[in-house]
Amino acid sequence: MEVVTWTGRTACALQQALRMTNEQFAEHLDVGVRTVASWHSAPDKIPKNDTQQLLDTAYERAPASVIRRFAALSRPTPSAAQAQAFRVAVAVVTRGADVLLVCRRGDDALTWQFPAGTVKPGRKAEVVAVEETRAETGVRCAVRQRLGERVHPRTGVLVDYFLAEHLMGEAENRDPDENSDVAWVPRADLTRFIPEQQIYPPILEALA
Repeated sequence: MEVVTWTGRTACALQQALRMTNEQFAEHLDVGVRTVASWHSAPDKIPKNDTQQLLDTAYERAPASVIRRFAALSRPTPSAAQAQAFRVAVAVVTRGADVLLVCRRGDDALTWQFPAGTVKPGRKAEVVAVEETRAETGVRCAVRQRLGERVHPRTGVLVDYFLAEHLMGEAENRDPDENSDVAWVPRADLTRFIPEQQIYPPILEALA
């Protein structure tokens, strides 16, 4: 796969294929951490020519396994209609040193995830993130920062991520049909519940 022009989206796909944090990817390219963070918040942004060359070099030197992952991660973004129909808002809710997780019931397994909900046409993603958190867990929270968006590498759904702060309420499972449990988990233990390679890199940066 040849990259003609790098964008924030394809640069983030390369970062994810390399399984690097923002700091690691910035050092790998010899650019600032803020530059990498800006690609997550502005996926359509086109980096400057010298940065394009740095990305070209990183891509050309990457092993075959990374190239395969990159190809899968950088598939075309869904159309605007598809994106709206399948847009999800995720709330990364913190309370001191803890982060809120829900344990989803899947087809064949239970998986720990952040609270999330589908964004219907006309709704604001940050409002959905807050409302779904309360509906699922009883926790009231307030959005403090938008962490960015991506097309989820496994589901193909467009996902908006928000960092939120706990305001009040104890965590309880209010949606037993969808979830088997909810819990406050120490930030340092997050990757024991969700594999690091599955976590959107800006989340790890925000929780560090």
